[in-house]
Amino acid sequence: MTADTPRTTTDTPRTILVTGASSGFGALTVRALADAGHTVYAGIRQTTGRNAPAVAGLDRYAAEHGVSLYAVELDVTSQASADAAVDRVLAAEGRLDVVVHNAGHMVTGPAEAFTPEQLTDLYDVNVLGAQRVNRAALPRLRERGEGLLVWIGSSSTRGGCPPFLGPYFAAKAAVDALAVSYAGELVRFGIDTAIVVPGAFTSGTNHFLHAGTPADTGRAAAYDERYGTLLAELDKRLAALIPPDADPAQVAEAVVRLVELPAGRRPLRTHVDPARDGSEVVSAVADRIRAEFFRRAGLDDLLTPGSSL
Repeated sequence: MTADTPRTTTDTPRTILVTGASSGFGALTVRALADAGHTVYAGIRQTTGRNAPAVAGLDRYAAEHGVSLYAVELDVTSQASADAAVDRVLAAEGRLDVVVHNAGHMVTGPAEAFTPEQLTDLYDVNVLGAQRVNRAALPRLRERGEGLLVWIGSSSTRGGCPPFLGPYFAAKAAVDALAVSYAGELVRFGIDTAIVVPGAFTSGTNHFLHAGTPADTGRAAAYDERYGTLLAELDKRLAALIPPDADPAQVAEAVVRLVELPAGRRPLRTHVDPARDGSEVVSAVADRIRAEFFRRAGLDDLLTPGSSL
């Protein structure tokens, strides 16, 4: 979307909090949602420190496009920060309708070479971060009896998953399992769950550029002797599978569509996978099996029309 693109606004603007909004899918999503007429709070950590330029860019975008887009300090590794961010949104707007769980961090390298402490830190951002934000926001959504959680997942959870991304893929799988569990636990409160499943986007997100690496360099070197070339070319191998017109903004557009669908009618899972790594096929079966099991167990009321294809 460019500055010259006409802005289509919604008739039912919502107040939305997006985590991890300083770059990548998060930065694209907050702009797309604001362009659609929603009031959007971009959760960014260190807003007055290293991410101050991202905040300045956000402010410029809001002023130039005349949209309701604001940065809010949010470090998902801190419960106090998550609580304060939600409180700020509520104090300013009086309501919170949608939470988009986007905050995450990628790592690349041999799984063995990552220390347990590194995996702990990775899970702290990718998995526990969403839990902290949920604990801050869900009491308010439950009180109102409506709302939406959007989870930005990964096609690696069920599709083709290349080596040397194992800790990241494991964290994304944990997020997916958590989101699916929340779907059934929140439906009686009138709160929808939607999982957006991006495939690999090797450009436009800086995921590989900002990826973490193993702390145990000695063990990593042992793998380099046999896999060094493969690891060095991994992003290029993935890029070769992706059509040249693949645009990560499609992920943001998918979030906008989900937000604007009627409550109770949103699909559980939306795939945005230009490489077509097979995740959509496996997910269709897995979600159908879940829905069938719920019906067998007499839990039909925990399923929405979009629970499976």
